[in-house]
Amino acid sequence: MKRILTLAAFSCTVSLTAQEKKPVEIFTSQKVINANTTQTVGKGQMEFKVTHNFGDIAGDFGGIKNFFGLDNNVDVRIAFQTGIGKKFDLTFARSKGASKQQRLWEMGLKYQLMQQLENDASHPLSIALYANAVIASNTATATPNQDHSYKGISQRTSNAFQLILARKMGKISLQLNPTFVTRGYSISYDQKSFFSMGGAIRLPLTHRLNFIMDYFHTFRSKESKDSFRLKENVRFYNPLGVGLEVVTGRHVFHLNFTNTTEIVENRFIPRTVTSWGKGQFRWGFTISRQFTVWKEKKKKPTS
Repeated sequence: MKRILTLAAFSCTVSLTAQEKKPVEIFTSQKVINANTTQTVGKGQMEFKVTHNFGDIAGDFGGIKNFFGLDNNVDVRIAFQTGIGKKFDLTFARSKGASKQQRLWEMGLKYQLMQQLENDASHPLSIALYANAVIASNTATATPNQDHSYKGISQRTSNAFQLILARKMGKISLQLNPTFVTRGYSISYDQKSFFSMGGAIRLPLTHRLNFIMDYFHTFRSKESKDSFRLKENVRFYNPLGVGLEVVTGRHVFHLNFTNTTEIVENRFIPRTVTSWGKGQFRWGFTISRQFTVWKEKKKKPTS
């Protein structure tokens, strides 16, 4: 009887410990709207994702004449994110591109350094690293000093490096995305590298419906801003996205509204020239579907 009680107590202790160490799901998907999250898909899993941005809802290029932007296909990204390890993902993607750099091929890596655990003060938040390389494969122009006047593959390439910090407090999920973008080529009066501070929030409305929002503040030099304003009459704006997330089983659907035309951070961080205040924001959507690619073989019990 004593042994039975001891075993029962031990089982309860193990059960309670397992419950205390339960991982916290801070965000449901690998992206909010424009911002990456700390989530990984899991070893042997693959997430297929399609992201679509339409044209301006209002302003000079929106309104009823363009069916509030739905007549215009601004940018499309198709991505496959695969869990190579339990906390390590590999992404291959192709984007249309919305400006002079187009036909973008992307390879990305995400590694989760820490995951927030329930009732565990030693794991109060989730931390991940993300890095990518993007190559523009459209035809270069012979006109000098254009965004696609590149020569050679190194000038066609850009990179983004991102530290992702996330925490769920009660029902609210919060995140920071400090991001560094560097490019192999830029026009003479532009910067080659940018630092941007991003942030995101998710607020549940119902069991399957969430409000989502993200924002990036890009630090650009005054000289660059003045040059674009004088030479091209172009002003830059910080990317802001708001939307609704619908979770249904292994599908996740996002209805997005954002002032960014381009989807990849290598492009929207240095090249957001459309403003919410001028009606230059757009409908967009993201559809995600997760699949099992392979399953780990169960280890045979040793005798």
